[in-house]
Amino acid sequence: MKKKKLLRSAAMLAVISMTLSTFTYTADHAVAKEKPGQAAQIEDLKSQPIYSFEEAIRETVYVESTLDSDENGKPDRIAVDIIRPKETEEGLKVPVIMDASPYYESLGRGNESEVKDRDKDGINEKFPLFYDNYFVPRGYAVALPEMVGTNQSDGCPTTGGYEEIESIRVVIDWMNGSAKAWDEDNQEVKADWTTGNVGMIGKSYDGTLANGVAATGVEGLKTIVPIGAISSWYNYYRYAGLTYYNNGPGGLASRVVTSSRKDACKPVFDRLNAEADDPSGDYNDFWDERNYVKDAKNVKASVFAVHGLNDYNVKMNHLADWWTALSKEDVPRKLWLTQTGHVDPFDFRRAEWVDTLHRWFDYWLMDIENGIMDEPAVDIERGADVWETQSSWPDKDAANVKIRLGPGENEHTNGTLTTGPVQGNVKQSFTDNPQQTEQQMVSNETVVKSDRLAFLSEPLKEDVRFSGIPEISLRAKVDKEDSNLTVLIVDYGTDTRINHESRGEGIKTLDTESCWGESISTDDACYKDTEKTTHTASYEVVTRGWFDPQNWKTIELDDSLKEGKSYKFEWNALPEDYVFKEGHRIGVIIAGSDRRRAIPSTTGATFEVDLGQSFISLPVVNGKKAIGF
Repeated sequence: MKKKKLLRSAAMLAVISMTLSTFTYTADHAVAKEKPGQAAQIEDLKSQPIYSFEEAIRETVYVESTLDSDENGKPDRIAVDIIRPKETEEGLKVPVIMDASPYYESLGRGNESEVKDRDKDGINEKFPLFYDNYFVPRGYAVALPEMVGTNQSDGCPTTGGYEEIESIRVVIDWMNGSAKAWDEDNQEVKADWTTGNVGMIGKSYDGTLANGVAATGVEGLKTIVPIGAISSWYNYYRYAGLTYYNNGPGGLASRVVTSSRKDACKPVFDRLNAEADDPSGDYNDFWDERNYVKDAKNVKASVFAVHGLNDYNVKMNHLADWWTALSKEDVPRKLWLTQTGHVDPFDFRRAEWVDTLHRWFDYWLMDIENGIMDEPAVDIERGADVWETQSSWPDKDAANVKIRLGPGENEHTNGTLTTGPVQGNVKQSFTDNPQQTEQQMVSNETVVKSDRLAFLSEPLKEDVRFSGIPEISLRAKVDKEDSNLTVLIVDYGTDTRINHESRGEGIKTLDTESCWGESISTDDACYKDTEKTTHTASYEVVTRGWFDPQNWKTIELDDSLKEGKSYKFEWNALPEDYVFKEGHRIGVIIAGSDRRRAIPSTTGATFEVDLGQSFISLPVVNGKKAIGF
């Protein structure tokens, strides 16, 4: 990783100066001598809550962009709600924690769906989430920009497009003196209260904005904390050529993100749907504009990423592609992987999260040398609230093991998995059944069915862990010009696991509360507690992968299949980090359409699979010797 430049000598590591004041020191903390309150107070290598939350300055500014996304002839202005210590009016300069979002108007943020203007009187009384309550007393400002086309900001949303990223980037420019802003009285305001150091944070769309802004290389953005965030919008609405559902980008922009601009922005929404090209599912220029991974070379900020291994809203390929690209660029980074779904760490590991986030922002925004970058880079949840640390992800000892698809003992038994060769010219067939559910694909694994192929390992002799991206290579003939393909990797064995398929995606909201920071009557720091939910089941679908066979050459172009021609279909399943326990069996299911996940095919195609030339490559920790079959 790149070594962060040390800004102070060792004697000064316990203090962050916000001015050119003279300092005095005690054994465990220091404050500014000439102007009390103009330095962060540091104890135990952490910034301390010395500023009044109640007396903090709350303001709304409107940053002018170069955008005119609604084509009304006027530059779009981006609304930003800011809260900062009152001492910033007296010369104190503070860093900024920023959560940019499209959801402050209606959907809300966090497990309790907090919005800014709860009583709809036009005044934003609430800063959603705990960031303001906790960090403002510790010498930070918190800024909540409203993405272009949402709430008080001008313009139209474009579902991940240039306009959305630019609308947030310009706010950071303003905080660094490179853009203009106005207050509600149309008086120009300057961000002379900030050091210019900005850290972006957010879950889902908010974290996606952080990824996109970081990929611009904007000056002043020191770190991002994307939680369950999109890295390429193609992967949010598509998988290897298959379309999850129609009218995704335009529907999100018009039905979820904005409520007050539906008529004015209708031409924009119509354009989004047309350019997305649902019928083909192919990758094109529309999606390339919304692919932040390709611009990872521009990232100057450090990255603390959090993602659910079982997140099927923003799937794990978003994290894996982004993480891999950042690794190649040697970006300083940290990672938490949880067994939950699309859940914020505040709701699955609260105390540890607040502490870790506090130290992360202190290090990257206040330059407090607290050792956080010397700790293991990766935390992985193995079971409910059971965590382990790793130095890297995927595990550095993971090696691809080619697991071949072998036939059963006879035509009445399902196939086997082997790391050895498959003898003979064995072929097996299945027919796409678009009405088949995933449960039907996976259950009764020893029963031969016409609409799926099932392959099982022998019971494992010891635990087997894989870490990374499974790859599928299927040699097959198809009797129709189009169809769908699905692969499921399954853990067959009864166990108690996090119930990520539950309504809370692995957590349950309790009636009790805990408080994280300071409160006032209109903005309290207290949130409902949560706990993990588990269930006992005879199997677990570990990971999934879908594929449009017409994209066998490239995701940029369909190629109609020819009856009788042998094709080599290659695609990836979703990334994972999973331990198959001793005595369990690894299962591989191959089928056609998965109607729960993508628009099903209607051709009813039959696939003839050449087992000897088909395999799954699984990244197994310690390689072939660890897998035992």
